[in-house]
Amino acid sequence: MSDASKTPVTVLTGYLGAGKTTLLNRILSEDHGKKYAVIVNEFGEIGIDNDLIVGADEEVFEMNNGCICCTVRGDLVRIISGLMRRKGKFDAIIVETTGLADPAPVAQTFFVDEDVQKNARLDAVVTVADAKWLSDRLKDAPEAKNQIAFADVIVLNKTDLVTKPELAEVEARIRAINPYARLHRTERCQVAIADVLERGAFDLDRILEIEPEFLNAGDDHDHHHHDHDHGHDHHHHHDHGLKHYHDEEMQSLSLRSDKPLDPSKFMPWLQNLVQTEGGKILRSKGILAFQDDDDRYVFQGVHMMLEGDHQRKWKPDEARQSRVVFIGRELPEDAIREGFERCIVS
Repeated sequence: MSDASKTPVTVLTGYLGAGKTTLLNRILSEDHGKKYAVIVNEFGEIGIDNDLIVGADEEVFEMNNGCICCTVRGDLVRIISGLMRRKGKFDAIIVETTGLADPAPVAQTFFVDEDVQKNARLDAVVTVADAKWLSDRLKDAPEAKNQIAFADVIVLNKTDLVTKPELAEVEARIRAINPYARLHRTERCQVAIADVLERGAFDLDRILEIEPEFLNAGDDHDHHHHDHDHGHDHHHHHDHGLKHYHDEEMQSLSLRSDKPLDPSKFMPWLQNLVQTEGGKILRSKGILAFQDDDDRYVFQGVHMMLEGDHQRKWKPDEARQSRVVFIGRELPEDAIREGFERCIVS
């Protein structure tokens, strides 16, 4: 079954009080013309307005804007399989995680169960963060850091409650942990729903068009360019006096090659890497140009689990460039770079 016909799934995470409920209530009540199936942890916890509920059928509640909502009691796989029997009745699925949860196990569901994998694909992990309290949370709550590191899209909410310098600082902290996520600044979660859902984050171009390098002014990405005469200052001119945070715990590593990769080397290398280092790798993703292959190969991973597929043909005007990103803790950077270099067809 092609990727396009699979139902996209958004995993929605965020620390308690960050505004996840506001966002969910908007999805379940606004007239956005889409039908979403929303899986929440506990109805009561979310505080969904009863006036919006039209009909309830065992665990599934229909909302008056056509969305449906059900609670996770027990097994996510079972619930998703149940929803899949209603396929065609909704455009996408949203899974809300509890405020303290690590999003990894929820995201992994979409790699593990064969049935789920046939019908659904992980579209994006969206993290709602609180501009006022995030810096404190990052100091005292490892879960908050995981949620940021894990995200494809970050909704930085309550920006009206902080000063400009505070906002710049919290963004710098976010970027130190995850330079690749799409970031939206919001008040009361006023973000276009299309910016959060159905991002096609699995089509990584949208993520990888964000060049994170200016945020890592200390990193030297220049060895990819091989022309050293222009020196290194081009990384620095974006620096608006922000302190450069290097989050000691989290790192991100980006690799690229303009030359094609050898699939018989790359795939075993990647599989072996996530088998041995998967505990340290939170997310991995990439778009690959293989030798003698006109299709783009796209993969993403959560810890030790990977999924990938040929996606579409390279367009004639596209640079056939392979780009791979790893986000994790204590990544063996040199070993990863060397392994990647060995997969390039010379």
